[in-house]
Amino acid sequence: MRWDNLGDNPATAAEIALFGTDAVTTRTFDTPEFRGITFHEVRARSIVNRVPGASRMPFEWTVNPYRGCTHACVYCFARKTHSYLDLDTGLGFDSQIVVKINAPELLRRQLASRRWQGAHIAMGTNVDCYQRAEGRYRLMPGIIEALRDHANPFSILTKGTLILRDLDLLVQAAEVTEVGISVSVGFTDQELWRTVEPGTPSPQRRLDVVRTLGEHGIGCGVLMAPVIPFLGDRPEQLRDTVRAIAEAGATSVTPLVLHLRPGAREWFFTWLRQHHPHLVGRYERMYADGAYAPTWYQRRITRQVHELAAEFGIGPARRGAPRRIPVPEDPALAGAPEQLTLL
Repeated sequence: MRWDNLGDNPATAAEIALFGTDAVTTRTFDTPEFRGITFHEVRARSIVNRVPGASRMPFEWTVNPYRGCTHACVYCFARKTHSYLDLDTGLGFDSQIVVKINAPELLRRQLASRRWQGAHIAMGTNVDCYQRAEGRYRLMPGIIEALRDHANPFSILTKGTLILRDLDLLVQAAEVTEVGISVSVGFTDQELWRTVEPGTPSPQRRLDVVRTLGEHGIGCGVLMAPVIPFLGDRPEQLRDTVRAIAEAGATSVTPLVLHLRPGAREWFFTWLRQHHPHLVGRYERMYADGAYAPTWYQRRITRQVHELAAEFGIGPARRGAPRRIPVPEDPALAGAPEQLTLL
């Protein structure tokens, strides 16, 4: 594995390494929840990452305490990042997890720096910070405590129910700064969930998180992502999902159609050939021009979810509501109907 000369967005071999080989400890745990998973514990050299200027992401700073994800979502766009370590972007991404064990202390040091201006920090935008590994390593309590103590605004996007473990800390942080929580629920179809997101809590359990956060005064939006063409986009599926999101008390819902970047694309097509071979040709045509579905299709899904959200009484977050994870806009959608926002 290539640990040296590694940046979160590597471009040249001259970049400063995030950690060196002498700082890596590899562990396995013979317990049912971690069987088959290897953890690479590292002492990172930095934890607050600037998003490249060319990125479509509408936030500037992120914190990612893990690389790789046991959620094992077959479509995960972050799979490509494992290739920077010379790790496999398929099963390796699901089972070779890099743990930045000093993330809380690094963040506290960064927030205390005179150079830090208190900018918003987004978490869960690469891999899920509440994946199963967090149950053992418990990095997020220290991270949230540091953000709370410095009254630094932040947001979290997750599929993990483990976030409720830190509910008290989130409530405390929300008393002193902007805290935004968004939960990802692209569909409620149980069969689809079991095959495409095998390591995640069920959609209903995730919606229970939305409900619980709301009951404790933390409004929670839902990123309805991904909407999967030909498998999760039938009108009745969209209706069932938006209805469930509304019943959970979500403050907003934002649809996002499946996109297939390099790394994710190859692994998704491997899964598709195994589970739905009759759809391979349709996907090849739909994604022939790149990572994104055609504009007309994205517009159609956005319009349908818009209409359903209005029917069930949910919509864009109210002015003054807690900040949510914003969703990057595809330039191809310029002029499309306004998409529900998580801001």
